[in-house]
Amino acid sequence: MGIHSMTAYARHEIKAEWGSAVWEIRSVNQRYLETFMRLPEQFRSLDPVLRERFRKAMQRGKVECGLRYEFQQADSGQLQLNETLAQEVITKARWISDHVGGSMHVNPLDVMQWPGVMVAQEQDLDQITKDVLVGFDETLKQFLESRANEGQALKELIEARLTGVDEQVKQVREHLPTAAQWQRDRIMTRLEEAKVELEPGRLEQEMVMLAQKSDVAEELDRLDTHVSESLKILKKGGACGRRLDFMMQEFNREANTLGSKSITSDITQAAVELKVLIEQMREQIQNIE
Repeated sequence: MGIHSMTAYARHEIKAEWGSAVWEIRSVNQRYLETFMRLPEQFRSLDPVLRERFRKAMQRGKVECGLRYEFQQADSGQLQLNETLAQEVITKARWISDHVGGSMHVNPLDVMQWPGVMVAQEQDLDQITKDVLVGFDETLKQFLESRANEGQALKELIEARLTGVDEQVKQVREHLPTAAQWQRDRIMTRLEEAKVELEPGRLEQEMVMLAQKSDVAEELDRLDTHVSESLKILKKGGACGRRLDFMMQEFNREANTLGSKSITSDITQAAVELKVLIEQMREQIQNIE
């Protein structure tokens, strides 16, 4: 199961004898699932059906779903004449004309405009609704594919940053022996410059205490663990955005501690690079479901 982006878009057009319709679905990130429907009055009954399909297809994201339609203009023969009503209108009009003492000419267009005389052929709304719903399913399919494609791209970006974190950790590990010796030499130089002599036992105790304060082995081990766990989460897939966001908090904690314990510019630079990589991942993870 892959991961999915909460940022996606899909558009699908339907063309049929009754006319045309266009579905559009777009989404952005959101802590929970929120759907907004823009449906013409004739299709309001679809609202709960569509919401349920979104609920089954995704868990997070702010989704906007809209439908625009246009019925086909009436062709020749689609207008039907209610002959009985038309004849009654004409008869009544002549009767009124006779009783008011005049000879009134009945205008055919006036008769046609009388309510109910001309009836447009009714569209089969049930069939249209079925066609529109089939179109929605196709749009939803494209939308989910878009989310999956965007999710795959995000996964690759995050994996590249995790590789970067791993490389920084390896560099710090390789540098640790040199850093420890550099620290020892630096202290001895300062003592000599200050002309301070410490008992051998006392000097070793001070060195051990200082080494303990600057020891970053645990932080490096935890960073390795976080990289492995994050890769497992990405591999498992599904709605993993919240878990990955939590992992970024753990990464940040170790990077901050590493920076605070730094004794050389190389370790400080590594801590800065880690912070940059973590922030880049965090920004991408905000779009993951």
